[in-house]
Amino acid sequence: MSASNIPTYRRQRLGAELRRIRTTAGLPAEEAASLLGMDRGKIPNIESGTRTLSEERLRLLAANCGCTDSDYVEALLAMASRRRRQWWDEYRDKLPPGMLDISELEWHAIRLYTAQTVHVPGLLQTEDYARSVFDSFLPKLPRLQVELRVAHRQGRAQVLAGDHPTPYVGYVHEAALRMQFGGRSVARAQLEHLVERGEEPHISLRVITFEHGIFPGAGHALLYAEGPVPQLDTAQLDSAHGPGFVHTDEQLAQYRSHLEWMDGTALPERESRDFMHAIAKQL
Repeated sequence: MSASNIPTYRRQRLGAELRRIRTTAGLPAEEAASLLGMDRGKIPNIESGTRTLSEERLRLLAANCGCTDSDYVEALLAMASRRRRQWWDEYRDKLPPGMLDISELEWHAIRLYTAQTVHVPGLLQTEDYARSVFDSFLPKLPRLQVELRVAHRQGRAQVLAGDHPTPYVGYVHEAALRMQFGGRSVARAQLEHLVERGEEPHISLRVITFEHGIFPGAGHALLYAEGPVPQLDTAQLDSAHGPGFVHTDEQLAQYRSHLEWMDGTALPERESRDFMHAIAKQL
């Protein structure tokens, strides 16, 4: 199966939500298929994200499963609607599908949170800094792949620009601020960029200093995307094998608690900007 035929995470998530509606109501797949006027074999395809439902059938399923949360149903309908081509589609079959799934997740989020321990936030990386990050991969990436990833990362930053930017909170560990990706001049320019962007009203950058020692989630980078309704929140974690997406109630509660800890521990915004500026001056 080519990358273009693999269901996106957004489609997979829609299928998972439809399955949750059905199983919570105790409706067997056979009965759901009969209700929707389709073959029983199509239900697994719907719930895996390889096939979607029409608006009429989705509403019918929700109504017969006792799902009365109209905001939730409308959000699912938006996920099921025929998707227009978006900017990240130009990278399909050129970059790993998971990278495009992150773009789509950020694009549809109503608020974004990230926590970074080694790199500065991807949404706020300069081209030179991002290029140095991708140049550090082993095995080494071909030059074209590096440049495609840099361009894609710059494209993701669109969600923080324009007339209606997405509200964003980034928690950054001091270690990430002191890592000199690309050398001293690149690192200095990156820190100055963070200080400048942190002045924007929809962007909040908070620093966790070394003095706090260990903290929850220290071993990974976290992206927490708030959906149009709380049931559709998503946490995305980086790994050496690509991005992972989680959305169970227990998992989301865990990562919300991580963000709450960071909110109570990190320096305030003004002090964080002063802290970053002081490190930049040392370079």
